[in-house]
Amino acid sequence: MLRSSWTPGQTHGHRGPVLVSVTDFKLDKIRDLPGVYREARRLAALWPELPGAHGMWLWTVPTARRCGAVAVWRDTAALHHFVAWPPHVAVMGAYKGRGTLTSTTWQADGFDQGATWARAHATLRASPPGGRISGASH
Repeated sequence: MLRSSWTPGQTHGHRGPVLVSVTDFKLDKIRDLPGVYREARRLAALWPELPGAHGMWLWTVPTARRCGAVAVWRDTAALHHFVAWPPHVAVMGAYKGRGTLTSTTWQADGFDQGATWARAHATLRASPPGGRISGASH
């Protein structure tokens, strides 16, 4: 699994509870992976502008045609704002029907970069490619 460096968001350094979201996009065709990657990097460049965005990593397993993000949010409202954010909506529309998207979220009392990545990585490894990732919280 390849992972980007941490991209801090507007609320990086926020103390207190956070919401972690993990997305896993299993593409039907490998030829779509470069385009998805370009779009993900474009969105990541705008990350510091997003209200309630603590930060994120992009990840990929190119040989499995899988990619996604591990994003840390101030709360559920911030995640919902991102999901409805026009640049995100446009990307999702452009790749609709080209693969299977699964996601999970959990809440944490605070943000620990190492622990967050370790849990996200374990979640992604346990999920069959293109399979459903069940939600969890603690």
